[in-house]
Amino acid sequence: MMTITFLPYTFSLMMAFPEVPLGIFLFCVCVIAIGAVQALIVVYAFRLPHLLNPQIGRSAHRGLYRRHILHIVLRGPALCFLAAGFSLFFYPVSYLLMATVIFLPYASKAASWCRGRLMGPREPPAPSVEFFTYDLQEPLSKERVEAFSDGVYAIVATLLILDICEDNVPDAKVVEERFQGSLVAALSVYGPQFLAYFGSFATVGLLWFAHHSLFLHVRKATQSMGLLNTLSLAFVGGLPLAYQQTSAFARQPRDELESVRVSCAIIFFASIFQFAMWTAALLREAETLRPSARFGGQEHAFMCAKLALYPCASLLAFTLTCVLSRFSTAIFHSMQIAVPFAFLLLRLLVRLALALLRALRGLAAPAQDTVDPRAPLLPAPC
Repeated sequence: MMTITFLPYTFSLMMAFPEVPLGIFLFCVCVIAIGAVQALIVVYAFRLPHLLNPQIGRSAHRGLYRRHILHIVLRGPALCFLAAGFSLFFYPVSYLLMATVIFLPYASKAASWCRGRLMGPREPPAPSVEFFTYDLQEPLSKERVEAFSDGVYAIVATLLILDICEDNVPDAKVVEERFQGSLVAALSVYGPQFLAYFGSFATVGLLWFAHHSLFLHVRKATQSMGLLNTLSLAFVGGLPLAYQQTSAFARQPRDELESVRVSCAIIFFASIFQFAMWTAALLREAETLRPSARFGGQEHAFMCAKLALYPCASLLAFTLTCVLSRFSTAIFHSMQIAVPFAFLLLRLLVRLALALLRALRGLAAPAQDTVDPRAPLLPAPC
């Protein structure tokens, strides 16, 4: 864990000095060290079978399991070892190899699928061993996905709090000299920053609430859901950047349009990946979702509306800034204020929409019977 916490520093070195091999080399060394420790844990666990999963611990093929798991654990560090070597004389190959480490599980799965299509299914090995794979539909630990997500949201909220506490407390001498000792007048200068803070914190809180509501209905999480969740969290981590951009409106009014668009894009991608995770769960709803959230369930329409609210609002705000660029700040702040109220009224609005849909369906029923009773004019209600 200590080595893992050092990775963001090495990554920052890589971004600040992309052509200097030291940052790449340190990053690769950290990954190699993490892989080596994980390999030692695997070897130690297999020496004490009572530490293993009972299915593996009682298996007659523990050696095959150990080799297979070590292969999975060490192939990423092996690529980083090559990347560290290439960083000394041709760093672009190092970046390519490090990107390969990230997408290697999914590339392996795609290659396996293509090989199966072209050459037919492979014969199973002589000893029947159920190896661990990177099947995108295999279940993940739902509890660990939730714990990791809650940790990211907590850190993002903490960064917002630290930003507002560190940068917006006026100096006593400045208050005395410029504002004649009036703290209220001094704090009024920071009005845009406070508005941006409350809007950003509300956005983080509501995205967490939507994520929490989604996982209340999830029974099992698949690897595709885990990937989409990670992509969503990557953009959630950019919300402090959105706060810093929008809090600078008063100081840099010429850049406010670009700041608004960047903030809308961050919110859109953070929320659209949540909606994509919900869609991935619906594709295997019998395994992944509770009955109330499936198609036709009591909570299905409400969950769809809840997860679609932020993508629609941010996309609408981005579009309006393209048409009404002069009012970009007002549009963005209006979205930040309106969305929390929309969340409060969402269940009522969904119920009204469903009631209206049923009423329209009832009005269309007589005409439906006269034309063709076997061809419904409207789809079944959600």
